[in-house]
Amino acid sequence: MNISLSATKSSKASRDQEAFDQLHISPLAITIAIFIFLIGVLIAFLIDLIGLNENWVAANFVIVGLLALYVLFALKIARQWEKAVVLRLGKFYKLQGPGLFWIVPLIDYIPNWIDHRVMVTPFNAEKTLTKDTVPVDVDAVLFWMVWDAEKASLEVQDYRGAISWAAQTALREIIGQMTLADILVGRAKMDTELQKIIDERTTPWGISVQSVEIRDVIIPQGLEDAMSQQAQAERERQSRVILGEAEMQVADSFAEASKAYANNPTALHLRAMNMLFEGLKEKGALVIVPSSAVDTMNLGGMSGIVAMAQQNQAK
Repeated sequence: MNISLSATKSSKASRDQEAFDQLHISPLAITIAIFIFLIGVLIAFLIDLIGLNENWVAANFVIVGLLALYVLFALKIARQWEKAVVLRLGKFYKLQGPGLFWIVPLIDYIPNWIDHRVMVTPFNAEKTLTKDTVPVDVDAVLFWMVWDAEKASLEVQDYRGAISWAAQTALREIIGQMTLADILVGRAKMDTELQKIIDERTTPWGISVQSVEIRDVIIPQGLEDAMSQQAQAERERQSRVILGEAEMQVADSFAEASKAYANNPTALHLRAMNMLFEGLKEKGALVIVPSSAVDTMNLGGMSGIVAMAQQNQAK
């Protein structure tokens, strides 16, 4: 009950604020009305000072009051980016502004003050199915402006609400025509298509769409986890491929190096001695040498010589 009363009060306050905004009483008009009223008071004082009939004082206040009210409601000022739509006896009369202008109270009426600046409208599509039946949430921003104030006021009841609903409907249509992969990688194309569709719908209302930008695309958490696992598997596959290519390159290098030792036993013997020395020069090093290498390259005798050299060096 309290929530309902609060919503009712909020709605009433919004309507009152909208009615006050439509009056668009300017500070200049208020100042002039007060100045006229003060002049009326001064005239009434002079009438009383002269000693004329009290009817003159009453007539003075009526005239001054009517004149002040006329200025208060007839003098309007439109800001640089505004256009006022003026209806005379219910029919479209003309557009006024920017700057100062006059209307005839009770005859002329201003239903809308049209803002000609670029406006920003956020919109979204929740749980919308893509072409491959994946539910996604898409957030977007629409940049638009009114280029014809007369059409925006007369052709559609609420042009701000209408353009918001038109953008949301167009977004749902685009999502239904695209797969999830196309949405994730083709945002620029999606922006262009949205701008074209929305602009076609809003042009008869005197509204031009400047651009549409997709802010975020949210997919289900389960699908996000699956895509993450797929990406990890792909990276693992690439790492294994790179490791295999490296092994092939190392094998090719060894095969090329073996050609240098094929017909040169002395060079192979010296290389074996160098490898053995490098392995045994560290303290506590253990080198395992195949028996075939010991026999063919005389590594057994060579290792003994190295060991004796190490012992003499230690002494």
